[in-house]
Amino acid sequence: MSLSINVTDDLDTCLKLRFEVFVREQKVPFHEEHDSADDSATHILASVDGVPVGTARIVFFNDIAKIGRVCVRKSERGTGLGAKLISACLKEAEARGGVNKAKLGAQIQALGFYQKLGFEAFGPVYLDAGIEHRDMIRKLH
Repeated sequence: MSLSINVTDDLDTCLKLRFEVFVREQKVPFHEEHDSADDSATHILASVDGVPVGTARIVFFNDIAKIGRVCVRKSERGTGLGAKLISACLKEAEARGGVNKAKLGAQIQALGFYQKLGFEAFGPVYLDAGIEHRDMIRKLH
């Protein structure tokens, strides 16, 4: 098994994965899942033996890297791929000059996952696409 996690310009493949996870599985309306931030975001794609299995995006705002649209295909969940995908996002954010924080909006059931990766929750619970979320932040470097 050969795992690769890299920055990609293949937005179509990333959107297909996100459609599978967010729209089909979680019933998020497509018009809420895909937005204009995709045009300027840095996209990360994870593949196993050349087959796309996970993706995330990073949108940079001044000194903050906002990680979002993190998804892993159902067949790969529980393998550690999600943590490796977040690690790749953090590495990409750290490589940018002047970025010193990573932020994300975590689905409530994923709070523990992100806490293990060094993120801290803050602020109230809110609905995003009908799913409860909470903001989380982590210092870089």
